[in-house]
Amino acid sequence: MVSYLLATLVIAGIYAILALGLNVIWGLGGMVNLGLAGFFAVGAYTSALSSIGGLPIWLACILAMVIAGSIGALLARLTLNLRGDYLAIVTLGFGELVRLIAANELWLTNGSDGISGIPGPWRGDLTPLQFNMLFAVLIVVLVVTIWWLTTNLRKSPMGRALRALADDETAAAVAGKPVRKMKVQAFALGSAVIGFGGALYGHYFSYIAPDLFRPLIAIYIFLAVTAGGTGRPSGAVLGAIVVIAVLEGTRYFGDVIPYLSGVKVAALREILVGSLLVVIMRLRPEGLIPARPTTRANI
Repeated sequence: MVSYLLATLVIAGIYAILALGLNVIWGLGGMVNLGLAGFFAVGAYTSALSSIGGLPIWLACILAMVIAGSIGALLARLTLNLRGDYLAIVTLGFGELVRLIAANELWLTNGSDGISGIPGPWRGDLTPLQFNMLFAVLIVVLVVTIWWLTTNLRKSPMGRALRALADDETAAAVAGKPVRKMKVQAFALGSAVIGFGGALYGHYFSYIAPDLFRPLIAIYIFLAVTAGGTGRPSGAVLGAIVVIAVLEGTRYFGDVIPYLSGVKVAALREILVGSLLVVIMRLRPEGLIPARPTTRANI
């Protein structure tokens, strides 16, 4: 039971890191990134392959951030003129492209069988319970650190300019803000954070496969950011905790409600997550921790 709770805490922490990364791109910059699963996969595969190849884990995680951030900057540069639905479609296609490459490039990713035996910090020297405790503490420290960094980013001149850009791109450009450069920087930074979350996922579970990086995970993270409060790092963390609490709290429906097959339980869980979002949006349209409106003085 203790190991299960610690594992749930780790998963919630990884989701919180993904939500904090998405919050930089979407919450602050106003850019819809449905390719979150792609950056998640890039970070996971980069760190897994490099650490199996002999690179220290911490260095492999940094490399994963650099690769994911670089790809994010390139994708943002190529889609600078796209907005709203068009940007969402392109990023969704990117996420699926990464998953298909991972599923078909057997020489690199081992295809649909995935990669196992990914090293974790001191995994061989600790019992499974001790490893879970260590990783849970590590993930809490990392979430707090990234939350603190993104909170300071939000309060910085760049963060205020990004919020102004999200509210009205034309007005931000007229105010003299380098809109195109800021969009690329925000996309790269958010993608690097998401890639870091992918690296942590691989090192914790010791196994990754293409099916783990389906677009559904992007939906969960969008739900987390929306429910918590778009634009607020605290809201992103709170939203991730709420989403994981609902997903894990409904895992045992099959034991409580008789005659439900596994497929029906999975569908019911998705329905509950969606219903939760509808309720939150009805009661708290701006999210559980709403962002303060941008004023002209903040631009």
